[in-house]
Amino acid sequence: MNIYDFCVKAQDGSEVSLADYKGKVLLVVNTATGCGFTPQYQELQELYSAHKADGLEILDFPCNQFGEQAPGDDAEIHSFCTGRFGITFPQFSKIDVNGDNAAPLYKWLCENSRFEGFGLSPMGIAMSGILKKMDKDYKKSSSIKWNFTKFLIDREGNVCARFEPTASMKSVREKVEAVL
Repeated sequence: MNIYDFCVKAQDGSEVSLADYKGKVLLVVNTATGCGFTPQYQELQELYSAHKADGLEILDFPCNQFGEQAPGDDAEIHSFCTGRFGITFPQFSKIDVNGDNAAPLYKWLCENSRFEGFGLSPMGIAMSGILKKMDKDYKKSSSIKWNFTKFLIDREGNVCARFEPTASMKSVREKVEAVL
């Protein structure tokens, strides 16, 4: 099984087969419009603009599961992202990434990756503290921990890297460019 076996819901409610992206390098990200990491939209758009012609696609899945930081419907979220950050990469319908209602795509992404921590930056240390208060065993599962978790998918449809929201966009860019 790989990413091409999944269908996801577009903003208009239609089904999109991820097989449509065969042969591309994908960066799959769960996002939120009211999060401290929301400015990453700008860096994601810069990465997309720089490498779309090389075969990169960024697939954006808004999610309201972390601090209810993605309020609004799909149209409102899209309007915010295009108006504030000028995003041009595909943005899909809002989903759950954890729990009983998690999108099958995200269940698969979590099953095929590991949470390796938030790092030792001040933000990484802060995120560890926040998560530890919510679940002392949070490090033991591969579930999504927060908004702007990113999965890099190679041209064969396999997960080749996972980046927590605290990972520097420079390191994300370097890994994307290596896979391209």
